[in-house]
Amino acid sequence: MAEFWAEWGSLAYLGAAGWAFFEGETFVLLAAAAARATGMINPWFLGIAVWLGSYAGDQVWFALGRRYGTAALRRFPGAERRVESALRFLARYGDGFVLTFRFVYGIRNVASAACGMAGMSHIRFAVLNFIAAGLWAASFVSGGWYLAAWLGPDGVGYLFGLVGVGVIGWLMIRFWRGSRRVKPAV
Repeated sequence: MAEFWAEWGSLAYLGAAGWAFFEGETFVLLAAAAARATGMINPWFLGIAVWLGSYAGDQVWFALGRRYGTAALRRFPGAERRVESALRFLARYGDGFVLTFRFVYGIRNVASAACGMAGMSHIRFAVLNFIAAGLWAASFVSGGWYLAAWLGPDGVGYLFGLVGVGVIGWLMIRFWRGSRRVKPAV
């Protein structure tokens, strides 16, 4: 992570924004931990970059949900069930859901689209989303920063290694499960 920042300099913050556009809790935690451990990453710039990236990503998903609605769900297996959950939460909690959905595993990726499908106003969603993205960015940057303080520089290195092994293991399991599925005869 620190090498990425050393090599790319200020452009690395654009990379962080791009990563947060799609997803990014683990990335943000690790980048903030690297910031604390190495001093090469400005946590304030990191926070602003991931705030804006996350905000922009959810604005795009909102617009897609608003424009294409349920027709787009057919392209993503399992998304319909998650969108239904998000719509139930939105109906029950309203603005509170928009402020917190980033922290709920399993529906974060579809929640913005669900808000668009539900007909929420653009302005209302934009304001709530801006606040929520800021809370999310501040939470994960702070979490990574204080995690690195607690673990120390060596602990951060072990954490990076553990996350890397975990990602490789997860990818291997997904590949293994996919290769075991019986393919229908043509």
